[in-house]
Amino acid sequence: MKGFDTKFSSFPDYIIGITKEIWEDRGIATLHDYYAPDIIVRSPASVVVGNAGVIAATMATLAEFPDRQLLGEDVIWSGTPETGMLSSHRIISTATHAADGVYGTATGVQLRYRILADCHAINNQINDEWLIRDQTAIVRQLGHSPKDYARNLIAREGGPEACVKPCTPETDIDGPYRGRGNDNEWGARLGHILTRIMDADIAVIGIEYDRGAQVEYPGGQTGHGWNAADRFWMGLRAAFPNARFEIHHQIGRDDPHMPPRAALRWSLTGKHDGWGMFGRPTGAPVHVMGITHAEFGEMIPGQIKLRREWTLFDETAIWKQILLQTGEL
Repeated sequence: MKGFDTKFSSFPDYIIGITKEIWEDRGIATLHDYYAPDIIVRSPASVVVGNAGVIAATMATLAEFPDRQLLGEDVIWSGTPETGMLSSHRIISTATHAADGVYGTATGVQLRYRILADCHAINNQINDEWLIRDQTAIVRQLGHSPKDYARNLIAREGGPEACVKPCTPETDIDGPYRGRGNDNEWGARLGHILTRIMDADIAVIGIEYDRGAQVEYPGGQTGHGWNAADRFWMGLRAAFPNARFEIHHQIGRDDPHMPPRAALRWSLTGKHDGWGMFGRPTGAPVHVMGITHAEFGEMIPGQIKLRREWTLFDETAIWKQILLQTGEL
């Protein structure tokens, strides 16, 4: 871990450790050390430049959810300490909506939702980040639909002209990280599966997924088996049948005492011109930022299958793009 604080034994230890230190141990000031001053943080909802914005958002979140915990599930990573490392980490967050804030008047609701984030770090600092929070799970647990939440958010932010614009190729900013991941076989295998799905070869699910696979999707939805995966991916692709699919980053890993696993950051860019997950086609141009994690295994000798999958994108950010284009406010 050359260039990193010696208290961290590995890159996963660094990622999980600073997350707890910042959020649960209230070390918000350590963001001055762990985040570069000009860091770029992209979420489907926005593009934020600079550590000052990150610190402000962190304090606002902790004011609204003071007991928030961030429980690390996995860190899938590539690179070296000398050249920089990219972590794709997966977190389960628990929190009580205890104060008024971005999500409205305090409800006292206890939330549980997942986060997937890609972070580039070098010399003990993160300087480039892609973050997807399961906004669908949050707003539904608070009693809203993703579409209604997006509509209300536009109004609260000052209307279509003044509101914060979602992250799209037009609003995105190039950061310091230029890597594409690694050439490990498991990343390549997951990339092959998603590419076939996006090419409308949905039959690949029955070939590559274990029949008892566990799948985790936006809205905190847990499913099992081929049908659950088929419904999810069919519903997404059907909504944007002509959108361009692109894999931006691909990692595979083989680590001791862990299953073979992979992480992909990907996007769909095109028009909402099909019936599917987002209802009546509107023709609105949409950019979907997605991250997928997967684990592979061989329960039956000679049959290596995808056994667990986690995919996230932000439905509220997609609805915001659609509503801003259609004017249905």
